[in-house]
Amino acid sequence: MVALHVPRTASDEGVIDAARAAIGDALLDVKEAVGEITLTVRRESIADVLKALRDTPGLEYQQLMEIAGVDYPDRSERFEVVYHLLSLTRNRRIRIKISTDEVTPVPTVTTLWPNAGWLEREVFDMYGVGFAGNPDLRRILTDYGFEGYPQRKDFPLTGHVELRYSEAEKRVIYEPVQLPQDFRTFDFLTPWEGPEYRLPGDEKATAEEAGAPSPAPAPNAPSTVNPKTPAEEKKTTDAPSDTGAGKPGDVQATKEARKPRRTKAAKEVSKPEAGADTKPKGRRGRGSGGATS
Repeated sequence: MVALHVPRTASDEGVIDAARAAIGDALLDVKEAVGEITLTVRRESIADVLKALRDTPGLEYQQLMEIAGVDYPDRSERFEVVYHLLSLTRNRRIRIKISTDEVTPVPTVTTLWPNAGWLEREVFDMYGVGFAGNPDLRRILTDYGFEGYPQRKDFPLTGHVELRYSEAEKRVIYEPVQLPQDFRTFDFLTPWEGPEYRLPGDEKATAEEAGAPSPAPAPNAPSTVNPKTPAEEKKTTDAPSDTGAGKPGDVQATKEARKPRRTKAAKEVSKPEAGADTKPKGRRGRGSGGATS
């Protein structure tokens, strides 16, 4: 048998007690589910809590993996900021959560991990949560001049403005969002069931024909869609009026109408001038009786 080299993971046994002792009064709540530990701590103590989890022997969560935001509009402190830590020496993880509102900033943890600067900028850009002490708290995912925070639950799906390139101004311009039509309604049925669409005119059909599928034709059965005309059946008409052509026209008038007409300018060019010699001029030779020059 081939031995599989699986990374060894330390058990979370004793982590909660060690965290209680290291954090102290800053700890508000502890939850453990599906093998994951989540600590809820005070907002103003977040930097001290993360430092204690990083430097306390037995805990040793050395690396900050992620900072995420969550929005709960029905709460007084609607935002949660969630920190995910990884222990490189023991190969285990832990989650820390704090709560804040739209105006109260969260202490930065860039003094503990430099990568926290980018992660805090993402939360600020998406949720509008401020981080006190971040040296470069700017938008990082949205465009310049973006209005609002797209991950908030009350942010409209279409946004507030849209941008396009203007050929007239030769630059990208921002305009209020204008939708050509309302949002469509979708029916989330499986392709095998299929939605029952009713088109204009379906009300004339019977109840059995409105939504019933067409029966499959039997093998070798003649098709009823666009049937071909039998070869022995000849289409004839009994009278000229059946063809839809109308009354026959005057043959002589048709010929006169089809003759090419000469324009007035062409007639004036072809008309000889008064007093002009219209006789053809022949070449005078030796036998003409006249002198040659």
